[in-house]
Amino acid sequence: MNARDFEGTYRELLRQYENAGDNPMSYALEDCRQCAACHFCEDCEACYRCTHCVGMVGSSHCTRCQGSSNCHGCAYCTECTNCSGSRYLVRCEACADCTYCFGCVGLQKAEFHILNEPYDRTSYFELTAALKKALRIP
Repeated sequence: MNARDFEGTYRELLRQYENAGDNPMSYALEDCRQCAACHFCEDCEACYRCTHCVGMVGSSHCTRCQGSSNCHGCAYCTECTNCSGSRYLVRCEACADCTYCFGCVGLQKAEFHILNEPYDRTSYFELTAALKKALRIP
């Protein structure tokens, strides 16, 4: 096999995969594409072992997340990107092992932060309730 044959066969395999839309080892998915071992998800693409998620892309081991991409091991996260091991994040990017953060970027092991600034628990929930309403985030 030469390089040209390899490249041609590889491109054909990619094309077949992109058009297949299969969801192997998954259960009860709606409008999901190329997901594997996911359960009860809707409108997700290229995810692995996610459950009860909506509108996720390229994520793995997430639970009850929505509208996020490239997140791993997260739960109850909304509109997040590149986050891992986190819970209850909203509109966060590149956060790791965080809990209850809103609009944060690049934090690690933080909790009750808004726009990377710490808040006490009560103030956090009061402010985020108002922000969610203003930003129309469910």
